[in-house]
Amino acid sequence: MNRSERPIRVLIIDDSAMFRRFLAQGIKSDPEFELVGAAANAEQARQFIGIRRPDVISLDIEMPQMDGLTFLKEEISKDPIPTIIVSSQTSNGARATIEALQAGAVDVLPKPKMVAGQDIAGITSQIRVSLKAARHAHVQEEAVPAPSISARQRRTANQPSAPENLHSANPQLNARWVFAIGASTGGVRALGTVLAQLPKDAPATVVVQHMPAGFTNAFARRLNDTCRVEVREAQHGDLLRQGLVLLAPGGETHMVVRPSPNGLCVVLNQGDPVCYSRPSVDVLFASVANYAAPRVSAALLTGMGRDGAQSLGMIRRVGGRTFAQDESSSVVWGMPAAAWETGAAESLVPLNNVAGVMMSSIGISPPPLPEENIFSTPLRKGN
Repeated sequence: MNRSERPIRVLIIDDSAMFRRFLAQGIKSDPEFELVGAAANAEQARQFIGIRRPDVISLDIEMPQMDGLTFLKEEISKDPIPTIIVSSQTSNGARATIEALQAGAVDVLPKPKMVAGQDIAGITSQIRVSLKAARHAHVQEEAVPAPSISARQRRTANQPSAPENLHSANPQLNARWVFAIGASTGGVRALGTVLAQLPKDAPATVVVQHMPAGFTNAFARRLNDTCRVEVREAQHGDLLRQGLVLLAPGGETHMVVRPSPNGLCVVLNQGDPVCYSRPSVDVLFASVANYAAPRVSAALLTGMGRDGAQSLGMIRRVGGRTFAQDESSSVVWGMPAAAWETGAAESLVPLNNVAGVMMSSIGISPPPLPEENIFSTPLRKGN
């Protein structure tokens, strides 16, 4: 039996005996999984890994002795095993979780509420979906180190506004352009790479990263500490402006771009999930196609599923520039693959080149669409 045919071996690492039993029952309810073990601490986890190496790990961040972040950095980074973080939404937990994702964890999910009498299989379904996606993730041995220079230094120091291979367009042209970026599984590290390379006078940028509520604010703060551009979690009514990156709040609302008397702004609305996601990349990209194109460059980065592919095609059809992360640099080549296979992306780009390609695209007309234009759905104002 080859690796893809046998059950997915799972190791649970969590100091709560109740949660270990709860998640173990959910894992055992799915025939696609085989539970390797349920460890209460790092030492037990090492023993399980040594006896029977798991395919994927569910890891808690807040644990005694060696916490989950330290375990990930000191143990898993040496011999990578795809790991998802199942964490409580405390402020300390959120900050540590973001650091864990930047250190190589594949995904983050909030701990589900354990209620007596409820369907455990149903409550743990999202964790199981994430574990299945993580099995196919491309994990790296070492995380890309965060830049040592502070955000204030980056934005004010007498230094080039971008790496030597990344050229800033005319600032006046930048001010009339919009960047839109979507990402999911593996996107925390990918966005950290792309946004850190943008010059401080980059176009206004709007971003959807699939992430639970309670984590995006910590992520935005982390990015703001390592980027030349200003990065923050979006609030309803925020104006788009040059040098500012607005990150959609996780888990509760969609983010769209709308005209206002003072220029384009973001609007947060409830709405139903799209592509099983809220916020949805497709919802953001559709609004960008309606109200910002053709002066827009959009990129779809690593992630599971197809969110963003359809509306990336809308942006391309109305004259915007469209890119997708290539397979070799993606943690999960799902969303970018869908964009490429349908013709929504004009080109595939390695992660380290995404920022440079987007900056270079400003003011340059896109290549023609394929002869057979598959984007036949008309644009509707208000999408």
